[in-house]
Amino acid sequence: MKLTAEHRQLADTVARFVAEEINPHVAAWEAAEQFPSHELFKKLGDLGLLGIKYSPEYGGLGLDFSYSMVMAEALGDCDCGGVPMAIGVHTDMCTPALARYGSPALCREFLAPAITGDQVGCVGISEPGGGSDVAAVKTSARVAGGDWVITGSKMWITNGMKADWCCLLANTDDGPAHRNKSLIMVPMDAKGISRQKIRKIGMNSSDTAQLFFDEVRVPVRNVVGEPGKGFTYQMQQFQEERLWAACNALRMLDRMIDRTIEYTRERHAFGQPLLDNQVVHFRLAELRTEVESMRALAWSAIEQYIDGNDVTRLASMAKLKCGRLLREVSDSCLQFWGGLGYSWENPLSQMYRDGRLMSIGGGADEVMLGIICKYEGTLPGRRR
Repeated sequence: MKLTAEHRQLADTVARFVAEEINPHVAAWEAAEQFPSHELFKKLGDLGLLGIKYSPEYGGLGLDFSYSMVMAEALGDCDCGGVPMAIGVHTDMCTPALARYGSPALCREFLAPAITGDQVGCVGISEPGGGSDVAAVKTSARVAGGDWVITGSKMWITNGMKADWCCLLANTDDGPAHRNKSLIMVPMDAKGISRQKIRKIGMNSSDTAQLFFDEVRVPVRNVVGEPGKGFTYQMQQFQEERLWAACNALRMLDRMIDRTIEYTRERHAFGQPLLDNQVVHFRLAELRTEVESMRALAWSAIEQYIDGNDVTRLASMAKLKCGRLLREVSDSCLQFWGGLGYSWENPLSQMYRDGRLMSIGGGADEVMLGIICKYEGTLPGRRR
């Protein structure tokens, strides 16, 4: 896909924001295991960066999906993975279905303040008993007195400790698993909601929560689109999430390789720079080639998505590849840093810890492989 001068201007704006408003604070935010999301999101909202692809009617810029992916890639300049992930959840994971199917009243109540940065959003899909198996969610919502009454819990919720609202997937009738679910907008100050922080091995600056819903009441009008279509809406929402993950990984991958080239050029062992060893510079060349291949895959999928095509297969491939490359590149590069790479403060060890999530969150590698096999017609008993 050919990017324009406008795309490059947007990337420059995001890069400046990262350099001035995020990276100077990363060490403190990582140590605190949280960042001031409301304060930071308001600054992003003031720049128009939280509603790039959404309608100007609700404060967005009305640009196409490629501009949102330019921002995702530019956020890869962050010195951690947690803050970009929290931003991405807000812009490309909890809001697409709301913007596409939500009523004007719902969009005014939840989408507009998310775009301005006055509210922080989260998406409630995974549960303690199941993460990637979306059809298996147990949280339920029944209608009583003009309200949805919600009972259940959600797990691994990014932004969950500070979110003002949640786009929640719940079972709303007793029908088949793929047709009995709805997405419901839930204000997080509603009575009956409690939150518990989850500690992780990486992405530490991003707060992650388990959410509990005990007979939580919200108006019936808070359903997104049609009741019973929640599974379908979430599957569509996942495609934007997975493309965001792939794009966000690109700059992170390049930076790991760049830093390793610089370090191995300066670090001498046995009378020569480490980079002069063929095993080192050949391996770095292989890794760079893999990154460029993933970049081509991701942007091909984005271009087709903008054209209105079903990119489930390509988005799943890109998500699978980005997770595996983050593991492979961080592990290979960290090895060339030796003992220094194993230190907590090293940028490679930071990316090693943070990047590991990408093969789990948003659909595990094995789920991506299953989707790809379905489209290839290679699952047992299936033919195209």
